[in-house]
Amino acid sequence: MRNDWLTQLQDYGQLDANVPLAKHTTLAVGGAARWWFKPENSAALQQALACIPDVIRVMPMGRGSNLLVSDAGFDGVILDLGACQQMHMNGMMLHAEAGCRMSKVAQLAAQYGATGVEFMATVPGDVGGGVAMNAGAFGQQLSDVLCDVAVLHRDGRRETLSRQDLDMRYRWTKLPKQSVVLSMCLRLQEGDADAVRTRMREMRQQRSQSQPLAQPNCGS
Repeated sequence: MRNDWLTQLQDYGQLDANVPLAKHTTLAVGGAARWWFKPENSAALQQALACIPDVIRVMPMGRGSNLLVSDAGFDGVILDLGACQQMHMNGMMLHAEAGCRMSKVAQLAAQYGATGVEFMATVPGDVGGGVAMNAGAFGQQLSDVLCDVAVLHRDGRRETLSRQDLDMRYRWTKLPKQSVVLSMCLRLQEGDADAVRTRMREMRQQRSQSQPLAQPNCGS
């Protein structure tokens, strides 16, 4: 296979080879990724996906929590979505790209006195992974407030899927095969900013007292 696509990828971000994944997972284990690609932004990600041949495996990675990587590594392209971190509020609608930390999403909601995602303050992952596994804690989960999700297919085509399209269940979301989560839109409820911050603080305290967060872990 010709590797012209690797040259093309470098036009859209940073490309590295043989990157140890143990440095990028909260469990601190795992072999090397054959390629590691960090697109400059979501638009670059869309262009880059269209360049990668279908026979090459692709896997998006955020903070690497809840992820166990084989010592054999990953023979494909890891997509580092760390630069896709745009988020904003429009009324009680919260929009966030896949690379946003879920804790930052919770903080943004609190600034606007919006309730529904306090649990995210305790989740160490990013939005993309949170959507993929319907993240939740303390009696809340993403499907409770999710409105829709934008995904990218391997050919670079963008599609918006409603919560009903995703058949979300406990720690599971039905995403299109080989798609990559690009962003999400949440519908929150108006609340009291001080009360929201207090609930977030109580959740963080409870988790720190009951979980070995200073040690390599899966996030809980």
